[in-house]
Amino acid sequence: MSQQTAETVGVLLRQVRSHRGWTQGQLASELGTSQSAVARMEQGKQNLSLKMIQRIEDILGQRIVSIGAPKMTHLRVEGGHRLSGAVDVNTSKNAGVALLCASLINRGTTTLRRLARIEEVNRIVEVLTSIGVECTWLDAADGEPRDLQIRRPAVLDLDAMDVEAARRTRSVIMLLGPLLDERSEYRLPYAGGCDLGTRTVEPHMQALREFGLAVEATAGFYTVRAPEADGADRSFVLTERGDTVTENAIMAAAHREGVTVIRNASPNYMVQDLCFYLQGLGVQIDGVGTTTLRILGTSRVDVDIDYWPSEDPIEAMSLITAGIVTNSEVTVRRVPIEFMEIELATLATMGQKLEVSGEYTARNGRTRLVDVTVLPSELHAAADKIHPMPFPGLNIDNLPFFAVIAANATGQTMIHDWVYENRAIYLTELNKLGANVQLLDPHRIYVNGPTKWRAAEIGCPPALRPAACILLAMLAARGTSELRNIYVIERGYQDLAERLNSIGAKIEYFQD
Repeated sequence: MSQQTAETVGVLLRQVRSHRGWTQGQLASELGTSQSAVARMEQGKQNLSLKMIQRIEDILGQRIVSIGAPKMTHLRVEGGHRLSGAVDVNTSKNAGVALLCASLINRGTTTLRRLARIEEVNRIVEVLTSIGVECTWLDAADGEPRDLQIRRPAVLDLDAMDVEAARRTRSVIMLLGPLLDERSEYRLPYAGGCDLGTRTVEPHMQALREFGLAVEATAGFYTVRAPEADGADRSFVLTERGDTVTENAIMAAAHREGVTVIRNASPNYMVQDLCFYLQGLGVQIDGVGTTTLRILGTSRVDVDIDYWPSEDPIEAMSLITAGIVTNSEVTVRRVPIEFMEIELATLATMGQKLEVSGEYTARNGRTRLVDVTVLPSELHAAADKIHPMPFPGLNIDNLPFFAVIAANATGQTMIHDWVYENRAIYLTELNKLGANVQLLDPHRIYVNGPTKWRAAEIGCPPALRPAACILLAMLAARGTSELRNIYVIERGYQDLAERLNSIGAKIEYFQD
C-alpha cells in the first residue's frame, strides 16, 4: 500500500470518528485493534492487512478505491510441500466467546489475556460495544493487541444492540444467561452462524425456563421477559448435554441467588474455562469437569480480574492434521491433552506415529498441556467406525479432520457424524481434490484411501470445520489450489494461513 493511500485512509478514519463522536479507543474496539494502532493509522504510519482494510471499509461504508479491495477474500495454496518446525496452539475460540458473554455478569473490569482474534469474537465485541460495554484491545510487548479489557456500564443499552452483528453469530443466544434479569423486557435478534442444518434453540429455552425466563419468537427477534428476583434453590436436568446450553444455564445461575444444581451438564473444555473464570469472580461452583454442577449464585459481582483462556483442542487437531496429511514431522505445542486423548489414541490405532511430551500447566493454572510431534507414517483405515461422543469422548468438532486423515490411509473408514444433519455432505467436497468419499446418508460417509491428491478450485462450504478440512487437504495436493470466500474460516481461526506458513506451507491471500 502506498504512503499516499495510507494517508488517505488516515484522513477518512479521522473524519468518520469525528462524525460519529468516537474516541480513538472506541474506533479501536470497532476495528478489533488497539488505540495506539488507530493513532498510527490516522497518521498514515500503519501497514494495513487485507483483513483490516475490510474492517475499515465496513465502517466507512465504501471501498478504498485506490486499493481496489473487493469484499471477499480467498486463499491460494501451493500444495505438495512437506512441513517442518513447531507451532503453538492459540487460545480457545469457543471459550473466548463464552467468556465475553460472561463478562456482563461482572461490574468490575475483566481482562481476557491472549483472546483469540477471530471474526466470531469480533462480532460479539461489536454487540457488546453497541450496548455500551467498553471493550479495549491492549498492546502486548511486541506491539500487537492481544488482550481485551472489558468493563460494562451500570445500565446496558439493549435497545441499541447491533442487530447485523448479532445475526452473524449463533453465539448471541449465549447472552440470555448473563442478561437473565438485566431488564424486565428486551429483544434479542435471531442467531446465525454455521450452516449445519436445523440447530434448535429449544434446549436453551428449557434450561432458562427453570429460572423463570420467558422467551417468545416474533418477527426475527426473541422477546425476552425477565423473571422475578428470588433466592430459591433449584435443581434440574438438561435434556441435551450441549456445551452452549450448559454455559447459558451456568451464567444464569452465577448471578441468581440460591443454590442451582445442573445435571447432565457438559464438562467440555469451554464449559470448564467458563467455570474457572466465574470461580475467579467469587462464584462457588462444585463439580467442574463432571456432569453435575452445584452453583451458589450471587446477585452482584464486582471484581477486577485477569483471566487466560485455555488452549483450543480443535485448533490443536487442525494443526496435527496438517502434519499428518503432508506426511511431515511437525511439533504442535500447548495441546490441551485432557481434551485430545481419544483423538490421539484413535490416530495411534490407524498407525500414526506420535511423540508426546510430559505435561505442564496452562496459564489459567488449571488446564493440562503437552507438546505433540507428528512423524511421517504409513496409515491404515480404522478398524471400527469413527464417531464423536460427549466429553471425554472424541470431540464432535474434531470428527471432520478424520475424514481428511482417513483419505491418506489404506482401506475404507466409516465416519459417523450423528449430531449434524448436513456436515457429512460438505465433506464430499474433498472428492474435488481427488479423495474417494461416499455419502451413505446425511450423517455417514465412507472414506476410501489412500488418495492421490490433486489441486482444484473450491468454494468454501458454509460450515467451519469442513472448510478447514478442505484447506488442509489442499496442502497435500500438488499444484495450485484456490479456496474461495474464506469468511467462515476466519470466523473460527486466528491467522490460520499465516501460522501454517510458519511451518512451511505456501498459502497466500488474494481478492478479485
